[in-house]
Amino acid sequence: MLKKIVPAGLVTALALALPNVAFAQGATSGGQGWGHLSAAIVLAIAAAAGALGQGKAAAAACEGMARNPGAAAQIRAMAFLGLVLIESLVIYALVIAFVVQGK
Repeated sequence: MLKKIVPAGLVTALALALPNVAFAQGATSGGQGWGHLSAAIVLAIAAAAGALGQGKAAAAACEGMARNPGAAAQIRAMAFLGLVLIESLVIYALVIAFVVQGK
């Protein structure tokens, strides 16, 4: 139970903290602003979540093909489609990071 509460608490804390970064005052002459930090955080979270999702999808596909070798072609096609969609979400995060950084 505690293993689920701690990550949920961390995600909630980030969700509450990141809007403050988004509405922060623009950079002064001496600083870079928050664009670089928020872009790095977005990419780190997206890459970590995407890697976990891809790992679970690949493991489930391998297990499914091992249990039913006759359906390997269909499982492989669906797994490939799922991996492409997961990777596209990470690419969307990259685009958002570029937009945030380019302010």
